[in-house]
Amino acid sequence: GATSASQGARTPPAFIHDHPSGGVRAPALQQRLTVAQPMPTYAIETCALHKRYGRRQAVAGLDLRVPTGCIYGFLGPNGAGKSTTIRMLLGLIKPTSGSSALLGRPVRWDDTRSRREVGALVEGPAFVDYLSARQNLLMLGRLSGLPHDQPLEEALQLVGLAERQNDRVRTFSHGMKQRLGIAQALFPRPRLLILDEPAQGLDPQGLVEIRDLLLRLRDERQMTVFLSSHLLHEVQLICDQVGVISQGKLIAGGPVAELLKTDHGLVRVQVDDLPHALSAASELPYVESAEQYENFLQVSLEPDKVADLNAALVACGLRVSALMPHNPDLEDLYLELMKPPES
Repeated sequence: GATSASQGARTPPAFIHDHPSGGVRAPALQQRLTVAQPMPTYAIETCALHKRYGRRQAVAGLDLRVPTGCIYGFLGPNGAGKSTTIRMLLGLIKPTSGSSALLGRPVRWDDTRSRREVGALVEGPAFVDYLSARQNLLMLGRLSGLPHDQPLEEALQLVGLAERQNDRVRTFSHGMKQRLGIAQALFPRPRLLILDEPAQGLDPQGLVEIRDLLLRLRDERQMTVFLSSHLLHEVQLICDQVGVISQGKLIAGGPVAELLKTDHGLVRVQVDDLPHALSAASELPYVESAEQYENFLQVSLEPDKVADLNAALVACGLRVSALMPHNPDLEDLYLELMKPPES
């Protein structure tokens, strides 16, 4: 946790709302979405999407735009509405109100046409352990009505499991099972891949495998990948854009680089008396904000004023042992967005 002396405002490069009570309303889906476009501007588009369970509002007027051809990270705390949104997009549950479109086709929960070129992996994949990877995919392909085995061969090759396709799934690592689940999602040769927590429970090697796979799908197959995740470091490594949802509303979204852009520098200060340093730093005119953490002080200030900060703290009788520049990352942004509004 952090103790804040002053709340600095981050320049909104795409859009950032201070609290879920605010919202940016995407333009209403136009009638043009009823005609499929070869390359729509947005792979996913929602307008005022709501889902209510009794008195509980799981998704509250969600307006979302995912550009075609990118990897998009869908972020938020547990219970924010991520999985509910994904299930509505896939037609697994019916929205209370609002509209959405996939690849330019309106989503109707009782009509599968909007999902013809969409692959999805929701939650963890489930396979028959005593069957081989190939047998599992053949069985699932037949249940899905696939006319031939070619998509199966292509999918196994894409996820790097072609050489293990005849091995029983019980011999697979967790990461290999996740890749096999993605292979299943690749059956329809999709232009859009929707993944709910694809890296959950993976060890470092498994994370690298999934990361490399998703980047190849984007770069080599021009596939749009929409994924939800709590692994902010991984999201920052692979995602072109992100959206942050809280209490069923989108509170920030845009290109990662723009969201992390700031006009001020960040420096972490190790000093002998943190409360005294917090008070002293917050009084300096060139300091935008200062926050006290367990072992350091984080100060946002004008980039050329780091030496002045050091001199000012020393002049206050403080012993400064280190000043370390800190580049804002997705975790910093996320934690800032999740702070409760000040009363």
